[in-house]
Amino acid sequence: MTPEDVEQLFTRQDGSYGFARWGRPIAPIVFGVEDESLAVVKGAVEAVATLVGHQMAETDPELGSNLMVFFFREWDELLAVPDLGRMIPDLDPLVARLKAADATQYRAFRFDDAGAIQAAFVFLRMNEAMLEIPAEALALGEAVQTIVTWGPKAFADQSPLAKMPETGATVLRPEIAAVIAAAYDRMLPVAADDESHALRLFARLRLD
Repeated sequence: MTPEDVEQLFTRQDGSYGFARWGRPIAPIVFGVEDESLAVVKGAVEAVATLVGHQMAETDPELGSNLMVFFFREWDELLAVPDLGRMIPDLDPLVARLKAADATQYRAFRFDDAGAIQAAFVFLRMNEAMLEIPAEALALGEAVQTIVTWGPKAFADQSPLAKMPETGATVLRPEIAAVIAAAYDRMLPVAADDESHALRLFARLRLD
């Protein structure tokens, strides 16, 4: 992995650089799944948080829960969720766009005054293709993609996950694990919009 590779992970659609990490303990809540799947999702978030040395919490003092994960069959179901329109601006046109694109997932973030992640919302439309993905892999993938704000091309060509050939277990790719561990270095800012941040990240990578 080169400094340019790291920079590309956090390059926005318009070519600018954008990075943010969580500035508060993560308090997840999951909607639309059975209890056993709930434990899988929360376990994946906790595993990634532990990797980067970040705290988990039962509740957020301001928001109650600050990482909300929704599982559903059709996008229109979101329009019936109480108060969701207050948390997601322009929810109606967003749902219309996602339906038109036949999208299966969408993530939205809110940020505090320092630019750190304050809350994240994950929406997963469980069509037939999504239902074929093992719950552990789906949960780990979403945990990785909400632990920092990645650029839109970060995982366009390759998943952040890999499968162990010996056991078939799904794991986080080592270089991605190294990037998010470096991203939570206490000497680095919680948010950055200058590409020099990628150089500082690269200098902290532990790929051994």
